[in-house]
Amino acid sequence: MSFTRDDVDIISRETGFKGFYRLDVLNLRHRLFNGGWGPVLRRELFVRHDAVCVLPYDPWLDQVVLIEQVRIGALEKSDNPWMLELVAGLIDTDESPEEVAHREADEEAGLTLRSLHPITRYYPSPGGSDEFVHLYCALVDSRGVGGIHGLAEEGEDIRVSLWPREQALHALHSGRIDNAASIIALQWLQLNVDQLRAGAGDAP
Repeated sequence: MSFTRDDVDIISRETGFKGFYRLDVLNLRHRLFNGGWGPVLRRELFVRHDAVCVLPYDPWLDQVVLIEQVRIGALEKSDNPWMLELVAGLIDTDESPEEVAHREADEEAGLTLRSLHPITRYYPSPGGSDEFVHLYCALVDSRGVGGIHGLAEEGEDIRVSLWPREQALHALHSGRIDNAASIIALQWLQLNVDQLRAGAGDAP
């Protein structure tokens, strides 16, 4: 049996909170696999703009660019809430995901992306959030990259660092890198690194 959006009946939807993000309260019911309709359910939905995440990779030096910044979601479950992550940003204007990728790479890491390679698109937590992530790997010239970046008007304090690919993978396996987008992108890179390096051409 295959369901569609028409098999979910949204009885009511109200905004419970609206700030930088939004929380909606829904009352809904949906069709059941064995037929008929289920009971009315109350659910809270965390409403976010879609996101773009980019793993910058230098195929000539075989290293990745990672950023580090404090994340409030890790405050109570990690001894170190400064997380190693990908370049990332929200699609909160009429920009395309590719345009957001280039803009955020410049703002967060001082990077110019030479080419974008789509990895996948996915919902990171669809049980309670509508966020949708566009995930890329981008080829970059990493020479001279590093330091502190970010937009002061947005309160960003972002440290940029270069990681040899094998060291980044070790950080993943040891648990130092523990966020979904970075894990997925680094695993994709390991599967596709030979093809990326072979097609990169001569070093800039």
